[in-house]
Amino acid sequence: MALPTNAARLCRLAGRTVTSVLVKHRRTVSLPTTRCYISTSMGNNVQFRLDERTAHSSLDLFKKDTGVIYRMLGMDPSHVQGNPERFRDWAVVFGDEKISSGRHYWEVTVKKSQEFRLGVAEAVMSREDCVGTNSSSWVFGYAQRKWFAMTSNKIVPVTLVGKPGRVGLLLDFEEGLLGLVDIEKPRLIHSIRVQFKAPLCPAFGLWDGELLTHSGLEEPEGLK
Repeated sequence: MALPTNAARLCRLAGRTVTSVLVKHRRTVSLPTTRCYISTSMGNNVQFRLDERTAHSSLDLFKKDTGVIYRMLGMDPSHVQGNPERFRDWAVVFGDEKISSGRHYWEVTVKKSQEFRLGVAEAVMSREDCVGTNSSSWVFGYAQRKWFAMTSNKIVPVTLVGKPGRVGLLLDFEEGLLGLVDIEKPRLIHSIRVQFKAPLCPAFGLWDGELLTHSGLEEPEGLK
């Protein structure tokens, strides 16, 4: 049964996939106490790939798991390998690295998407939530041709003229900084300040088109 146009649009803006609205009985996901990731990054220049185990069924990974594409219909969740790490209701995927200290920089090609969220989230964040809607995730988003910063479901407009094809993200764990970077200048466009307390993963939400990540990069000079 197709959703009315307005209902489908509201679902996308809220971050929830359209198909999830039709689910009558919510599936409870219990996360294990012991979690397995490739490694823990404590230095600089974090290098990561996207973790298929966390990817919602509407998301496909490509280019050796550095890119993600959104499929409106996606796969039937019952046909996706069961994994407590996987997001069941939200089009979200995490990077495969945990970051527990240091200053790190990566970039994301965003030119082929009109609706997405980029940032970090605690590795143990609930898979029943969407990035930006709780106090365990901090993101910059783009929707309706506007940028915003978001955490705990609170949205702060970010002034940015137009939409660049590629943006940077700067994370300083000890300083409690997550910054959106204009890579052409380069300069910090907007920053989120928070006291990080738990290991973080790069986090991505996508409801249109595709994103491509570029990690293991040197931080541009002049950022503070």
